[in-house]
Amino acid sequence: MSLAQRVLLTWVFTLVFLIMLVLKLDGKVQWNWFLIFLPVWVFDGILILMLAIKMAGRCKPGYDPRNGSPDLRLRAWYLTAMLLKLGFFLTLCAKLEKLADVKLTFVCIPLWTMLLGALVELGMNIFPERREA
Repeated sequence: MSLAQRVLLTWVFTLVFLIMLVLKLDGKVQWNWFLIFLPVWVFDGILILMLAIKMAGRCKPGYDPRNGSPDLRLRAWYLTAMLLKLGFFLTLCAKLEKLADVKLTFVCIPLWTMLLGALVELGMNIFPERREA
């Protein structure tokens, strides 16, 4: 998938989600919150599928694992972050639909975990390990 296709896909899913969210918040539609977040989940599902395919590419014959170990760690972090984001959205929708009587603090735990991991990843990129020669 080219960069232009990925950008277009991101914009389309974001636009559809925002339109559905505004309609729900204005009271124009009485849709379920799970339906409102459906474009986000479809987009995240596509990203998870793409990540899984790229990670499975390591299993092909002739792949040198010494060259790709940091890449695998980074892709594993991306996959974990996507799953944490989906977990946050699922618990948020369950709370908004009153399916679960959960405190908002507990709903936000996956989001906070993802943000903390993003800060760690950012710190590792800003301050790389120093290697003495």
